[in-house]
Amino acid sequence: MRLPPLAAFPKASWQQQLPPQEWDSLVQAWVALCRAYLDLSDDDFKRQTESHASLVTFSSTFVHEVVAAPLMSKSTLLLRPVFHLISRLLRLLAPPVLLEYSFLTDFARIYPKKRASPLIAGLSSTHSSSTHIEASLTTLKKLLIPILDSGIKGDLKLVEAKLVSLSPLLHVSPHSCIQLLAGSDFFEGLVTCFKVMNPPLRKAIVTTTYLCVVGLTEAEPPKWSMLSDQLFTLKTVAEEHRMGPLNANDSLVAELVTATPLLKVLLRRAEERGAATESLKKRITALEPFKKGPMARPKRPIRRKVDKGKGRQTNEDVRAEMHVHHMSQITHVQDLFPDLGAGFVSKCLDEYKDDVELVVANLLSESLPPHLATADRSEPLSPHQDIPHQSNLAPRSTPPQVPTRRNVFDDDEFDRLSADESKISFGKKPQKNADELLKDKSTASNKAAILSALASFDSDDDERDDTYDAADVGGTVDTMNQEADGVDDGNEEILFRAYQSDERVFSRDVGTRRGNARTKLREETGMTDEAIEGWAVMLARTPQQKKRLDAKVGN
Repeated sequence: MRLPPLAAFPKASWQQQLPPQEWDSLVQAWVALCRAYLDLSDDDFKRQTESHASLVTFSSTFVHEVVAAPLMSKSTLLLRPVFHLISRLLRLLAPPVLLEYSFLTDFARIYPKKRASPLIAGLSSTHSSSTHIEASLTTLKKLLIPILDSGIKGDLKLVEAKLVSLSPLLHVSPHSCIQLLAGSDFFEGLVTCFKVMNPPLRKAIVTTTYLCVVGLTEAEPPKWSMLSDQLFTLKTVAEEHRMGPLNANDSLVAELVTATPLLKVLLRRAEERGAATESLKKRITALEPFKKGPMARPKRPIRRKVDKGKGRQTNEDVRAEMHVHHMSQITHVQDLFPDLGAGFVSKCLDEYKDDVELVVANLLSESLPPHLATADRSEPLSPHQDIPHQSNLAPRSTPPQVPTRRNVFDDDEFDRLSADESKISFGKKPQKNADELLKDKSTASNKAAILSALASFDSDDDERDDTYDAADVGGTVDTMNQEADGVDDGNEEILFRAYQSDERVFSRDVGTRRGNARTKLREETGMTDEAIEGWAVMLARTPQQKKRLDAKVGN
């Protein structure tokens, strides 16, 4: 008997056009057909699936639409049968559509790590499936590396969207983390692109780096040697950034070790696996000094109600402050786990007494308590119940009267409001008006003296300031300022000739630094890339220096 094909799962806009009763009937039909296919033996399942591709189409469209829009009420019944259907399709047939990184990412976003991770790990152990997944990730990697290296000139929105969508797959698949970190091009691109002042993009880069590095410890067996090399690379990149012209705290490594529990997680997992050698511990602790200080990440100020003596702080004010702090903690966890609902994260914070690092560590290791491990991870945050207002109208004794203060001006004419208004003035009261002052000739002699002194003053007779004359200073002053830029004459001429021939040699990107022209310039001058690029920046900002070098080299 041949089973009927499965219709593709419709878009959310189509779902809303159907009456609820018809949609419920469709869901029940899909569930019944999925169970019928799952009840077949492996041979019958292969024959039924090879005759038409409806099962693959239904599975891929279902996963895509669930990620794009929330499920309707009855549609949640399809989650379990579709998971088993996809598992069987991947195990028996491994369709190429279901091995693309885009499908696996959406699949990992829908289902929890404890169910999705073993399934994807099984694919990595199969040669044909592993080859297809690696080819898909390699294509994505080749697409992202040039854009990351371009920095602000690249398509930043595309990079951010790709990195954000890739996070669920990196969370459940250590094999994907290993492939992305293989070689240094992808990580160097992340470091370069992090210099762009784009907060959402920076958050995506930090999340990707964290998941990739932590994923090395989750592989079977763990990649401790590769982790050690990666930690050394992180330290080298952080030191190079600290020696450069930019802010030492504004680097990928500083943000990574400050905003994430990376160092604690790596050290704990190494100790649990018995791989915490002295060399690995030193490379982990070597990143501790790059953490930002407490003033580098100030908390968001909370505007409090000023107490004017007319009342006291209400329960609503206290609740508002607590709510803002709690929501900031929830957002911090969701940055690393975007598939978790705010309600589920709130329960985890309550379980671990608002310790964000402990919550993140237990989520990564899948060591939550049973009541949280079986809870709905997409649960939204429900509104809190209002705290009942407690009136404070109990009778009390009359407090003692506050003593009154007295001074020497009590009971004077102003206190009695009997002062003469004609005697009251604000400021100095003039004795004469303007006309009377102009007619007064008693100060004429003073005016004549002032006018005579002004007439004898020559505004053009300005004595020359000889403070900095050579004879007074005791030497000569170098007006050309040849050493202001910290470069000697020989290197200055070499740099300026290179600048005249091609200004692109001083570009601040990875490609230029690896080029032959830059390598030759470093060997001739003995200067670092940062010093060479800084010299070009100062030359562009100082036209006088450029004219001097032009005249000097031209001669």
